[in-house]
Amino acid sequence: MTFLLQLVVTGFALGMVYALIAIGFVIILKCSEAFNIAQGHFVMLGGYLAYTFLITFNLPIWISLILIIITAILIGLLIERLTLRPMVGQPVIAVVMMTVALSTVFEGLATLIWGGEYKAYHGVLPTVTLRLGELSIPSETTIGMIVSIVAVVILMILFRYTKIGLAMRATAEDEQVVQSAGIKVTTIYALSWGIACVVGAIGGIILGGVSGVMVGMAEIGLKAFAVVLLGGVNSIGGAIFAGITLGVLENVAAAYLDPMLPAGGGLANVFPFIIIVIVLIFRPHGLFGLAEIERV
Repeated sequence: MTFLLQLVVTGFALGMVYALIAIGFVIILKCSEAFNIAQGHFVMLGGYLAYTFLITFNLPIWISLILIIITAILIGLLIERLTLRPMVGQPVIAVVMMTVALSTVFEGLATLIWGGEYKAYHGVLPTVTLRLGELSIPSETTIGMIVSIVAVVILMILFRYTKIGLAMRATAEDEQVVQSAGIKVTTIYALSWGIACVVGAIGGIILGGVSGVMVGMAEIGLKAFAVVLLGGVNSIGGAIFAGITLGVLENVAAAYLDPMLPAGGGLANVFPFIIIVIVLIFRPHGLFGLAEIERV
């Protein structure tokens, strides 16, 4: 029983990271109605930037965090201004393909700058010991869970209780009405990409502290994609619930089901994609998404 609870708690921590990354998907989707395929690459860049500032430059954690956030904001703003703003008014598939191209560019840059090699900065993040009865949660996992929860709460407050959040939600509903109210839609787009890049980078810092950084880390974006589909593509609350659910189920599957397989494992890696198939078949709009009804 203790082992199962340990899996659930660590799965919850992993799920909060998934939820944080998935919120970046939802933000872009709400504003531009297009999936950002490059979201996982923001995670990879965040991990590599953390290695650069923490290990290469040997900067304190708080200074490194501020620099990473600033860099992520600048990257997000540049992406929106140089590559996506010219796509305004174009078909949604064109925007999606642009994010696919961006993901390839980011992989190339990571290989060019960091050699595409595995990098680690274990033991650099603050140490926090968390014990719940007989449960013992690793320090990196605890830090990741705390940071993810704080970041998600801040984003929820931003969207629900600030003028910026109201403008972003209004833009998602009707761009023309927002423009008639004097709100610049291009500014909202830039802000949404900046936030998406920041949450991705924070996820990269957390995951890099736990398991290290490599180019393959960008595949975490596909797991976050599964979270978005499960929770509902237009629901931030759904992304949080789905992220936690997927994190716990993935952890439990890796512990209990992998040993039963003839090859000895691998189910945890494909589990999110099994979820995608099931959701698309039985509930295409997700658990908390809004089903669109068209009357002819």
